[in-house]
Amino acid sequence: MTKARDIMTRDPECVRTSETVLDAAKRMAELGVGALPICGEDNRLKGMLTDRDIVVEVLAEGKDPRAVRAGDLAQGEAVTIGADDDADEIFRTMSRHQVRRLPVIDGHDLVGIVAQADVARALDDPQVGDLLEAISR
Repeated sequence: MTKARDIMTRDPECVRTSETVLDAAKRMAELGVGALPICGEDNRLKGMLTDRDIVVEVLAEGKDPRAVRAGDLAQGEAVTIGADDDADEIFRTMSRHQVRRLPVIDGHDLVGIVAQADVARALDDPQVGDLLEAISR
């Protein structure tokens, strides 16, 4: 069975809680990604920051992206998946929480990110449609 560690993008780059949303947006553009994990100064995962968060929570609210810190947008405990969890568990977690990306944790360390496309490639064809439907509600 395919495990998270088999399909994840390894060594994801974090945005620090103390960095500005503008810094995060620039890094997303440089990396060509739509989300970054938010990590504290202790390197522990604090949340995920998406391009949608920046638009809805900062720009649409008229806030200055140079003044808002990434940590200000970290809400509660991040939804994660274990490095040894299988594709079915990833599917269930994404569906239950309606998220398109999951940080992958090994112990207390962030080791990767599994995106919806990664899971879709690992699942059987009928399950891919189920995943897309469950996340897109």
